Amino acid sequence: MKLFDQTTLECSKLITQRYSTSFTLGIRTLHKKLHFPIYAIYGFVRYADEIVDTFHSKDKLALLDKFEHDTFEAISEKISLNPVLHAFQLVVNQYQIDHQLIKAFLHSMRLDLSETSYNQEGYEEYIYGSAEVVGLMCLKVFCNGNNHLYEELVPPAKKLGAAFQKVNFIRDIKSDYEERGRVYFPGVNFNDFSLSAKEAIEADIQHDFDEALAGIRKLPAEARLGVYLAYRYYLKLFKKIKACPPQRIKEERIRIPDTRKLTMLLGIYFRHRIHAI
Repeated sequence: MKLFDQTTLECSKLITQRYSTSFTLGIRTLHKKLHFPIYAIYGFVRYADEIVDTFHSKDKLALLDKFEHDTFEAISEKISLNPVLHAFQLVVNQYQIDHQLIKAFLHSMRLDLSETSYNQEGYEEYIYGSAEVVGLMCLKVFCNGNNHLYEELVPPAKKLGAAFQKVNFIRDIKSDYEERGRVYFPGVNFNDFSLSAKEAIEADIQHDFDEALAGIRKLPAEARLGVYLAYRYYLKLFKKIKACPPQRIKEERIRIPDTRKLTMLLGIYFRHRIHAI
């Protein structure tokens, strides 16, 4: 099955490259042995997200139910003819990823089919399932059986996932509202998105970033640079968003150009080589 396994992992790599230039750049700075496991996790979460965000002419709930059933069948049987699920089950079984993390992720995907606004409790529940658990799946790979280190790094890993997701929310607030009718931030009215509301969200995100950095520095060397690059990219994007007035956030999607991403990658790689991270 080695050829079959490899081709399914290659499929997940292709999915990552097509959907996320920034995530692909981050993976390339991880140790080579970590590349395919992280591609496999990304491929899995990307396809689940596709179901809820783009398959508008289909029965999304039925598709998501089948996706979940097929996921756990693949994990149990250790095989799937769906290349994304086969690659994912390889990683889940090799690194002993907790099935509850997968269930929490799929639960948040289901929330996107029915919920358009959240109170604080629901917001935290959604972020845990949509982002924090994905970080914890990756952390399982990074720690590679070192359960003591994994448990130590769970809190900062969750903060990092939360920070990334909240930045995505504020960056995509226009498309989420106009295309899907969603506003994730509790108590925020898109039509009256005030400076004070934006600043309160930003203070919460900054706290998450601050809490996450200490954990990144404790990661195994094979993973540290890639995660730090993602941290720096999102922090740069966050600072760019902070500098924009609420009206601009409502009118356009703020982004970092690909050329700037590459410049950041080279600078961070140099700092890593001289042990400045």
